[in-house]
Amino acid sequence: MPAPLTVKSVEAAKAESSRKEIADGGLQGLYLIVQPSGLKSWAVRYRHAGKPRKMTIGGYPAIGLADARKEAQKALRMVTEGRDPATEKTEREKERPAHMDLMPAVLDEFVTRYVEVKNRQSYIDETKRIIEADLKPRWKQKLIKTVTKRDILNLLDEIVDRGAPTMANRVRALLSKFFAWAVERDIVAASPVVSIKAPSEEKSRDRILTDEEIRLIWLAAENLGYPFGPMVKLLLLTGQRRSEVAGAQWVEMEIEGNDQLWVIPPERSKNRKEHFVPLASLALELVHALPRIKPSEDDKAKPIFLFTTSGKTPVSGFSKAKALLDKEMLSIAQREATKRGNDPEGVEVDAWTFHDLRRTAASGMARLNVPVHVVEAVLNHRSGSIKGVAAVYNRYDYADEKRVALSGWAAHVASLVNAKEETTCRISPETSKGDEKRC
Repeated sequence: MPAPLTVKSVEAAKAESSRKEIADGGLQGLYLIVQPSGLKSWAVRYRHAGKPRKMTIGGYPAIGLADARKEAQKALRMVTEGRDPATEKTEREKERPAHMDLMPAVLDEFVTRYVEVKNRQSYIDETKRIIEADLKPRWKQKLIKTVTKRDILNLLDEIVDRGAPTMANRVRALLSKFFAWAVERDIVAASPVVSIKAPSEEKSRDRILTDEEIRLIWLAAENLGYPFGPMVKLLLLTGQRRSEVAGAQWVEMEIEGNDQLWVIPPERSKNRKEHFVPLASLALELVHALPRIKPSEDDKAKPIFLFTTSGKTPVSGFSKAKALLDKEMLSIAQREATKRGNDPEGVEVDAWTFHDLRRTAASGMARLNVPVHVVEAVLNHRSGSIKGVAAVYNRYDYADEKRVALSGWAAHVASLVNAKEETTCRISPETSKGDEKRC
């Protein structure tokens, strides 16, 4: 009786001058096949209708020892039912044309049957972007069953090496979902991503902008103009997500009468729940001042977006806009430094992200003594701090509290923007009269 195979013994199996089969003592019928070239694969041997039969399971290391045993057990159960697993596998493969197993085709099928069905639009867009940019070009002629753990590790290493460790984590997570879906659909027998860890450790951000940074961002946004300038202001005033603000549509704005609201529909909110954002007077003025860029006559059925350059799609190109905003912030800060008599070359603008605006709005409302459950209602968070009957939300839930919170936050932002520039000079008893005059 041969000894049971182990992960270590499978890895250590060496190629010889001729093809060899190593029986697994842990499961009768399962064999590890080692080719003279060094390639390894799995097969299961059995008898059907009195004749010896063999079914190829798949290659190693894409299919590890544990998964090979699961597939062999499944095949052997079919034999006990009077079925021939090898024949059924061949018939399944005939039903699915070979070109459908090329990575681009399977990725397209994954998007259609899974991604677009189960996820919000922002995730769908990002998934498609990763697939088109990183996966299809690399594996355009590769069959899904031939993608190995080493192939994936090489891809992730290259993404890390180009300075994008967080993106490498995103790609790994996407491939994990993709191959799990492919296993469920019986396109592959096992996932090569199972034992691959995230390439880099991600630290949660806690960046909150200072009052001075808020003022600079607002002034820079004014100079930036439409569509990104007012979009950044609305991000700051409402505390909503970038995808929600950038994709806002005029049909979502209830800005007539006394109860001005922005209604974010379930299909555009992260938690798939309709969300009501009261618009403070400053936010309302901003919305009223926006141009209404309508689609062409041929695209009348398309939505009308608050922030768009084409009239057909919501605004995009956030990285470029952010760079322009940072440049304008630095320019404003340097001009003010020169006016104070300070060296403008010593002025710097610290790194920040659009998501920091949301965190800053939440922190700002907390500073204004807004209760945490009201802040969470404004952000459309469901952390569990509210339970029982109070957890049943409707459009009027915390409506007054949310309006007070956002109005108070908008007033604070306005006070920062309208405040006179503060000098950085501090007068002390040791300050000379000449220095005092310069202050």
